[in-house]
Amino acid sequence: MTTSQREQTSERARIYWRRTKVMTFWLMLLWFVVTFSAIFFARQLSVYTFLGWPISFFMAAQGSILIFVAIIAFYGWRMHRLDDVYNNDSEHER
Repeated sequence: MTTSQREQTSERARIYWRRTKVMTFWLMLLWFVVTFSAIFFARQLSVYTFLGWPISFFMAAQGSILIFVAIIAFYGWRMHRLDDVYNNDSEHER
């Protein structure tokens, strides 16, 4: 492998990891906001009801979990696409 190819590979790896870190940051921020808002605003949201239960109960019991599953699914889908674009899939290296 020539020096130019190594530099190009190194640059692609830097871009890959930068994009991975930025995406992870935003997904972790979303996770925090969902968790924090369900707890912090529970009293204000308990005024509203859905099927006789306070909406804060649904946010904490079901809504948050569905959002967490969506975050995990999005992360897996997006990382698979990034791996394909940057050829960083560990199976390609073996």
